Amino acid sequence: MAVRATLISRLTRWRLNLYGPYLGAGIRVEHISPDFLAVDVVMRLRPWNRNAVGTHFGGSLYSMVDPFYMLMLMRALGPDYLVWDQAAQIDFLRPGRGRVRAAFRLDADQLRQLRDAAASGRAVRPEYVVEVLDEAGEVVARARKTLYVRLKPARRPPAAAEISAPDHSL
Repeated sequence: MAVRATLISRLTRWRLNLYGPYLGAGIRVEHISPDFLAVDVVMRLRPWNRNAVGTHFGGSLYSMVDPFYMLMLMRALGPDYLVWDQAAQIDFLRPGRGRVRAAFRLDADQLRQLRDAAASGRAVRPEYVVEVLDEAGEVVARARKTLYVRLKPARRPPAAAEISAPDHSL
């Protein structure tokens, strides 16, 4: 099982690193833990991801933090859950120069709380914050991600399925 988890995390990292928008922006996934509870991403400043004033393009900074909490939760919670990005906000705090990095972390307690909250069949909307740091450890940008987590319809308790069913009598 551990060998399979390691293989899946390595293949996922490889696929993300070959993903066209990430190649184009110079984004590189350095690490995905076998349990998908830790992801490390870096981006170097290159001519193709530089803005008009010579710093990291804001769209590239956002791209480097966009999908990871969703991907991590999808994998960690398993196939019984719907996981979507629902909202995002990013604050650009200082110019990004050189190599920037972001570290995404989840823990077993957060997963347990999500499962408990979603057990009723209702949607849960956890919020996560990730910081993009420069080489000196200064915060370049801070992104807030709101996700949508819910048991899939076939896994919801009967009362929750009724609540979420469309009303065709209207």
